[in-house]
Amino acid sequence: MPSSRAPCWVALLLFVALVATANGSELFAGYYEKTCPNVQHVVRSVMASRVAAQPRMAPAVLRLFFHDCFINGCDASILLDATPFSPGEKDVKPNASLTGYTVIDDIKSALEHDCPATVSCADVIALASRDAVALLGGPTWSVPLGRKDSRFAADPESTKKGLPSPKDDLAELVTMFAELNLDARDMTALSGAHTVGMANCETYRDRVYGPNGDIDPSFAQTTRQTCQGTSGKAPFDAQTPMRFDNAYYRNLIARRGLLTSDQTLYGGGGLQDNLVEMYSADGEAFTRDFAKAMVKMGNIPPPKGMPVEVRLKCSMANH
Repeated sequence: MPSSRAPCWVALLLFVALVATANGSELFAGYYEKTCPNVQHVVRSVMASRVAAQPRMAPAVLRLFFHDCFINGCDASILLDATPFSPGEKDVKPNASLTGYTVIDDIKSALEHDCPATVSCADVIALASRDAVALLGGPTWSVPLGRKDSRFAADPESTKKGLPSPKDDLAELVTMFAELNLDARDMTALSGAHTVGMANCETYRDRVYGPNGDIDPSFAQTTRQTCQGTSGKAPFDAQTPMRFDNAYYRNLIARRGLLTSDQTLYGGGGLQDNLVEMYSADGEAFTRDFAKAMVKMGNIPPPKGMPVEVRLKCSMANH
C-alpha cells in the first residue's frame, strides 16, 4: 500500500517545488542544469568579449543589477522599454545614465539560440554582474538562479523613491536597505561597488563646491575640474578606477568619497566606521562580504501577484 501511494506524494512535492520556483521564492545554482547546461559559459564568454572591447561595460552591467533589484525585486524590469501603456524604468531620471543594455541583449540572444525561451533576463543580469566583478579583478560566487521576468515596469514615482540618492545620509541609506532586508553590513559591503566606474558631475557638484568639512580640500579642488564641461564625469576611485579592490574604503577614511552617500558611511563612529576600517585594511573581508551581500540582494523577489514570465526579448514583454 505505501509503495503505491509514493508516486502521488512525489508528484505533489515536485509540483510544490515548481510553483515556489516560479514565484521566485526558491532559487538555486543548478536551476538550468538540465534545460540550459551551458548558460554560465555563454554569459561569461559574451561578457569577456564585450568588456575586452569596452571595459566600461563591466561597471555598467553591475550598476544595472543594483538598479533592477532595488525596484520591485530582481525581475529585469529595468530592461523594459516604455510602451504607450506603460512608462519604462530606464527613462526615469535616476536611471537615465544607465548603460550596458546591449550587453544583456547580446547574452540573451546567444542563450535564445542555444536554449530558447528558457533563461530569464533577470538571471542573465545576475550572472553578468557576477562576471563583471570577476573581470575587474574582484571575487566570484555561486549565483542562485530561477528568477522570472516581470511583464511590467514600476511606475516612475516608485522608481524615484526606491533608488538611493547621491545625497542620502546614513540614516536614509540604512532605512532604504533595511526595507529590502539588507542590513548595515550588507549596505556597507555593497557600497564598495563604487570602487569602480564613474559618476556624472551633477551627482557630486554640491559636494566638491560646497562648504563641506568632510571632504579633503585637495580632492575637492581636483574633482571640480571634471565639472568644467557639459558632460563631466569623475571616477569613484581615481587611483584604480577599473580594478575591483578595497580602495573605496581607504578613500572614505581620507575624506575622498565622491558622493555624499559614499562619505556618509564614515566619520560618525560606531559599527559603520568599524566596517569601513576593516574593509580598508582587509580586502579579503570586503570581497567575502560583498559576494554574500550580492547573493542576498539578488534574492529580492518581485511583489507577490506580479505577473512574471521568461521574456524572449529583454526589452519587451511576450505577446
